Amino acid sequence: MDISRFALSRHTCKAYDPARKIPEDQVEQIKTLLRYSPSSVNSQPWHFVIASSTEGKERIAKSAQQAPYAANAAKIMNASHVVVFCARTAMDHAHIARLLAQEEADGRFPTEEGKQMQNKGRTFYVNMHRFDEKDTQHWMEKQVYLALGTLLLGAAALEIDATPIEGFDPKILNEELRLRDKGMTSVVLVALGYRSDDDFNAKLPKSRLPAGEVISDL
Repeated sequence: MDISRFALSRHTCKAYDPARKIPEDQVEQIKTLLRYSPSSVNSQPWHFVIASSTEGKERIAKSAQQAPYAANAAKIMNASHVVVFCARTAMDHAHIARLLAQEEADGRFPTEEGKQMQNKGRTFYVNMHRFDEKDTQHWMEKQVYLALGTLLLGAAALEIDATPIEGFDPKILNEELRLRDKGMTSVVLVALGYRSDDDFNAKLPKSRLPAGEVISDL
């Protein structure tokens, strides 16, 4: 399998065909990609809000109606689906305990010792970012971007066009979706669907720096 062809064929979609919708079976695959994305020490510090209805997309588009974000509103409204990638606002003990309980339920610990080692290791890294590095929020958002990358490549493999969007007002979106009440904050959006004839970017050649400038072999 030549997975590189998906990297070569995908592009950031600039205009969507509002009449085309992603089949439900592929939506379920997208949800699986999000749930099973990797994260540091399996911390899973995220939540994903998926909008497919006009009403749902309108709520998200409220965060992209004013300059300098206004160009993104049409992408949000015309896409088949829009995913809001959210990060937790705290890596608290309750979440760590929830992770451990789920891992145990899923059979990841053949022994009690293995369970305690996992808890000790994860707690070490969480406390390192919480107390030593003091960058817990930044660290959690890094994990969210791992899920973003997983989704973009997966969407390309499904022949679904995608647009990662940082151009929105997170304060407006957090308030609209009441994310702070849920211990979350919006980080990045992804529009998903199928390009329209107005997508100028689909007609342009891809451009990247030469491999020799960005890759070193040791």
